[in-house]
Amino acid sequence: MRRTLLTVTSSLPVATALLAPLPALAQQTSQPDETASTDDDDFHRNGGIIVTAPFVRDLSILAGTSEISGDTLAREARAQIGDALTKLPGVSATSFTPGASRPVLRGFQGERIRVLTDGIGTIDVSNTSPDHGVTVEPIILDRIEVLRGPAVLLFGGQAVGGAVNAIDKRIPREVPEEPFHFDALATYGSAADERSIGASLDVPLTSKLVLHIDGSYRKSDDLEVGGFVLSPALRAEQREIAAEERAEGNLEEAAEAEELAGLRGRIPNTGTETYSFGAGLAYIGEGGSFGISGSYYNSLYGVPERPGAGHHHGEEEEGGAGGEEEEGPVTIGLDQIKVDFRGQVDLPGFFEALRLRAAYADFKQTEFEGDEVGTVFRNNGIESRLELVQRERGGWRGASGVQYVHRDFSAIGAEAFVPPNTTDQVGIFTLQEVRLGQIELEGAGRYDRVVVKSQDVGVERRFNSYSFAAGLAYLPTDQLRIGVNLNRAQRAPAAEELFSNGPHIATQAFEIGNPDFTTEKSWGGEAYIRYSTPDVNLSLTGFYNRFDDFIIDVPTGLEEDELPVFQFIQNDAKYYGVEAEASVVFARAGSFKFIADGVADYVHASLDGLGPVPRIPPLRLLGGLEAQSDVLNLRAEVEWFDDQERNANFETPTEGFTLVNASASWKPFGASRGVTLIASANNIFDVVGRRAASFTKDFAPLGGRDFRVSARFSF
Repeated sequence: MRRTLLTVTSSLPVATALLAPLPALAQQTSQPDETASTDDDDFHRNGGIIVTAPFVRDLSILAGTSEISGDTLAREARAQIGDALTKLPGVSATSFTPGASRPVLRGFQGERIRVLTDGIGTIDVSNTSPDHGVTVEPIILDRIEVLRGPAVLLFGGQAVGGAVNAIDKRIPREVPEEPFHFDALATYGSAADERSIGASLDVPLTSKLVLHIDGSYRKSDDLEVGGFVLSPALRAEQREIAAEERAEGNLEEAAEAEELAGLRGRIPNTGTETYSFGAGLAYIGEGGSFGISGSYYNSLYGVPERPGAGHHHGEEEEGGAGGEEEEGPVTIGLDQIKVDFRGQVDLPGFFEALRLRAAYADFKQTEFEGDEVGTVFRNNGIESRLELVQRERGGWRGASGVQYVHRDFSAIGAEAFVPPNTTDQVGIFTLQEVRLGQIELEGAGRYDRVVVKSQDVGVERRFNSYSFAAGLAYLPTDQLRIGVNLNRAQRAPAAEELFSNGPHIATQAFEIGNPDFTTEKSWGGEAYIRYSTPDVNLSLTGFYNRFDDFIIDVPTGLEEDELPVFQFIQNDAKYYGVEAEASVVFARAGSFKFIADGVADYVHASLDGLGPVPRIPPLRLLGGLEAQSDVLNLRAEVEWFDDQERNANFETPTEGFTLVNASASWKPFGASRGVTLIASANNIFDVVGRRAASFTKDFAPLGGRDFRVSARFSF
C-alpha cells in the first residue's frame, strides 16, 4: 500500500487539478457511491477514489463534474482523449481522424473548451483547428475529469463550454511504502489493428523523495468501417461526376469517381503511430511538497481526404511544363517537449496553503503533402498559476489566485494560413463558498488582460475580460441537492480568429479571420437536481447560454485556390439543452449486484438571423445493464443517436444510428491482486455512424465492429 499525502499538491484553478476525485460520476455527497466501479488498487477504494484535498471535495459549484478512471478508462481509452469520453453526459467528440479528436461539451468545441493536464493547458495547437491532435496519451492517465457549468470560468473566460482535465502521475503525489509501484496497460483493437502499451514506475529514493518513469507506444492501421465510407450525399455527387466525365470521354476520371462512390471497408490514410515518455521527481514532506517532470510526445497520423477538395500549388518548379502539381495524401507529424512543476507550502493562520503549478512546452507540427513538407506549425508556451487556499472558518472557505499564459505561435510554409503571433494573458480569480445550514452559496469572479499581436500584419489587440458566477444550492436531506448557477463570461478572440487568411490543407478549407473582432460576451445559467443513495444516483441538468458577438467560422459557398472558403464572423447566438443520468442497483444475488444506468443529452444552438450553429450533436440516449462483483463485471449497452436535421448553410444532414456494445472485466487473482483482464465488443452490428460534431463526418465515419482486449496491471 501507499502512504497518501496529507495535503495534495495541486494545480491551481480552484481545484480542478486538485479535484481529488470525487466519487464516480461526481455525486456531490459524502456517501460512498456503491454503484461505481469496483476497482480496488492503490488509487481506488470502495468504488471511489481516495480524497486527499478536503477543500474541493464537496465544492458544489463544481456540480457539473464527472470522471472516468480505473477499468472504465482502460476499456474506453483510444488514441485521442476526445474519443475516450463520449459516453459521459453532454460529451461528444470532433472525431476528425483517429489521430485528432478533441472533446465537444454541450455542443461547444475549439476555443471554448480547455483541455488540461493536471490543471495546466496542454500548450499544443489542438484548440486552433480540428485536424490538430491533443498531446495527451490516455493509456497512461490515472483519470480524466470533465467540468461543465459556471465554475470553469476559473480556467479563463474562454472555457465557457467546459474543461477536460487529464490527471497523470508524472509528478508523484505520494510515497510508495513498497520498494516500487508499477502500473501498465496493454490493448489490442481489431477495427484498426491497433496495438498499444503504456507503463509507469514509481520508486521511493528516500522516505520523502519519489522518482517516476513512464512510457507508451501505440500503432494502428487504416480504420475499418461497417459500410460505405462516403455519405449518401457525397456518393451521389461522385456518381454525377462520373456520368459527366464519361459523357465528355474522360474515362479515367469517370472510373476514379465511380471508385470513390463505391469505396467501403476502410478509410484510406487514417493510420496512426504515437509514442511518449516522461520522468518526474517529487519531494513530499510534512510542510509541503515540490516536484518537477519532463516529457516527450510524438505522433504521426493520416488525414482523410474530402472528395472534390482538390488543391494545387501552382507552377511546377521542375519540368518546365507550366502545369499544376497536386498534393499527395496529407499526414501530420507532431512532437512536444514539456516541463512541468508543482509545489505547495502549508501555511498557518487564515490561509491553509500556497500552491504553484507551472509548465513550459515546445511544440512542433508538420503537415506533409505526400513526401513533401507542406506547412510547419510551432508553438512555444508557458502557463503558470499561483493560488492561496483559505482555511475553513465557520462554514466559509475559498481560494484566490493569479494565472499567466504566454503563447508564441508561428506557421511556416506555402500554406501558412495564420501569420506568426503572440498571445499574453494575465488573469486574477477568486472562488468563495459559505454553508448556512441547508443552504450553500458560492461566488466566483475573474479578470483577464489579453494581448494578441502579429508583427507580420502590424496588428496588436488588447482585451479586458470580466467574468462572474454565482450559485445557490438547497440540501433538504443528505441525499438530495437542488441548485441554480448563473454566470457572466467574456472571451477574447483567439489569434486564429483574428488573423487567419489562407489555405489550410489539412482541413481542406480556405480560412479567413477578422482582426477587428470585439470580445465575445455571454450570459449563462443552469438548474440541476441530484439525488444520491447507496443504490440510486439520479441527476438532471438544464442549461442556457446567450451570446453577444459569438465568434464562429461559417462556409460561404465560395471557393478560393480550389478550396471552400470558411469565414469567421461575429453574430449573436444562443445554446440551450439538457443532460440526464441515472444509475440504479435493482437486484443483488450472492456477490453480484445488478445495475441499470442511462445517459441522455440534447443541445439546441442557433445564430440569430442565420439559423442553426454548425456541427451540433443530436439527441443521444444511452442505456446499460451491468452485473458487478469484486472479481467479475459484465456489461451490455445500447447507444442511440437521432438524426441531425438542424443544419447550417452548406452543411449536410446527419443520419441517426445505434451502437450496441458489450464488455467483461475479470480479476483472475482476486480483487486486491492488481491484475484485470478486459474484453469488449463495440459496434457489434457493424453499423455506419457519423458524428454530427465532426468536420469530416461525410467521408470519415466512426469505426465499425471492433473487438478489443486489454490487460491492466497495478502492483
